[in-house]
Amino acid sequence: MVNFTIQNVLIAASDDYATVDVQIVDGAIAAIAPNLPVIGTIIDGKNKLLLPGFFNAHTHSSEMWQRGIMSVLPLELWLAELYDFAPLDTEQVYLSALGTAVETLLSGGTSVVDHLVLIPGLELETIATATRAYREVGIRAFIAPLIQDESLSAGIPSGESVKTHEPYHRSTAATLEIIEEAVRQFHRPDEGVNILVAPTGIQLCTDALFAGCIELSDRYNLCRHSHLLETRAQEKLAQEKYGCTAVEHLKRIGFLSNRTTLAHCVWLNNADIAILAETQSTVVHNPLSNLRLGSGIAPILKYRQAGVNVTFGCDGASSNDSQDLLEAIKIGSILHNVTDSDYQHWITPRQAVEMASFGGAKGLNLADKLGSLSVGKQADLVLYDLINLSLLPRTDPIGLLVLGRPSNVVDSVWVNGKQIVADGKVTTINVDELRQELFNRSQWETKRKSQTVAQIEAHYRTVMGL
Repeated sequence: MVNFTIQNVLIAASDDYATVDVQIVDGAIAAIAPNLPVIGTIIDGKNKLLLPGFFNAHTHSSEMWQRGIMSVLPLELWLAELYDFAPLDTEQVYLSALGTAVETLLSGGTSVVDHLVLIPGLELETIATATRAYREVGIRAFIAPLIQDESLSAGIPSGESVKTHEPYHRSTAATLEIIEEAVRQFHRPDEGVNILVAPTGIQLCTDALFAGCIELSDRYNLCRHSHLLETRAQEKLAQEKYGCTAVEHLKRIGFLSNRTTLAHCVWLNNADIAILAETQSTVVHNPLSNLRLGSGIAPILKYRQAGVNVTFGCDGASSNDSQDLLEAIKIGSILHNVTDSDYQHWITPRQAVEMASFGGAKGLNLADKLGSLSVGKQADLVLYDLINLSLLPRTDPIGLLVLGRPSNVVDSVWVNGKQIVADGKVTTINVDELRQELFNRSQWETKRKSQTVAQIEAHYRTVMGL
């Protein structure tokens, strides 16, 4: 492993900045101070800002193939349209995982939580393919195979009608067997690849599936990940299914914990928020997809005031149409200036950076290893070019990074002390070849509404009173 010293680099210090040297030895931060002796290779940090790597704490990499084409619809109808596309193949999974990793790295992320859509009948091959892509790039990967055991129509409230749903194509037991085998084959935290148990959400999962995930999580010490109350329809559905809120139900069955991350969390009440704080669960804020799908604005300021840990995600690239983590952080910070008139609660740029780094690490039970510039922590680091036009003039570097429109500002990235971005370019794979493959395997097209989507839409409009 290469040791190195970053010299004369700017870091955040209390309410100000300091110029220091940072020594990296055996993949970890060994010392932070001015005028340190050189260990290993010298990295010139002059006119650059060093931050801990951010977490893209919720995305779906394979949705890259549908970005830009999905209709302007609420989530339930958007999902029906998404499912209506031709099935993925493993080569598409590979290319989109590479693309997700590259875009995350070049917008300040060193870790990605991929709520990975599985190809039916090729579930383990799908996971193996994404694992291979993330290993090749070198990003720290948290692969959360997206699982369910109920059909898509079960995710919409019944309303006054009595509905029956097609059985899901794979049994609950078979699904859990796949996840356990994935853990055996691919869960290698020391090598930067982690498997999470990740039921898609209460809307498409039985309690039996949740229970099986809890058991696997406890037995193998795995983190847990799920969507939670992304839409008002899901809030209504929870009342139909359980006679209480989804949060109350997840607490009752034991899914919530200090290693549980929950994406979206838009439609929670004050009692729900108190439960998340009590169970030390983490909220992953996905502001761009929530706006794109009209899901609502998550009460992030309430979460923070209640002591709930919050971090950021891009969400899938067809409900956001981007994997720009800096964009998600900016919108996810300033969006709430219109939801709470007390500006003392508004999210500052430094708080946003801490949420994106330490908040992500804490949600994945890694706060002792990642998420801050601290001696002893693993060297997942990002160096930003402060001479880049979008980070000028010289005012507040973190303020410009979060509140501005930074483009091409990432100079270097290290994961576990290994450099994978240098001079603004990913060095571990050929990005030009990746772009060409993504171009060649796609075509300009227009999405048309199918009969199935039209039927689901008619029911949705009825139960939602539209």
